[in-house]
Amino acid sequence: MKTATMEKVAFKKWDPAEIIETKETAIVFLQCALEENDPECLLKTVGDICRSKGMTQIARELGVTRKGLYKSLAPDGNPSFKTVFRLLDLLGLSIKLEPKGVQGTSPG
Repeated sequence: MKTATMEKVAFKKWDPAEIIETKETAIVFLQCALEENDPECLLKTVGDICRSKGMTQIARELGVTRKGLYKSLAPDGNPSFKTVFRLLDLLGLSIKLEPKGVQGTSPG
């Protein structure tokens, strides 16, 4: 009787930064994070987008250290709105507000 052998399969932790290659993809990730109404989710997403573009370069352009930027975007970090908006600007992104439940339409 043959016994089945199990092949070892290595799994890699999924990293969203690896698939955020375009501004459009970054926007989708950011929109999803905003819909969660969770500041930690938003900061993690901004961090993922920064990592996709190169954290060292983003930190340099922001005028902070790479370590400082990671610390700011960590779950226990507390960056100012100014920092978040500067990061979004460096990434070529902005936040657009609309009334709840009225996605994809313009006011008026």
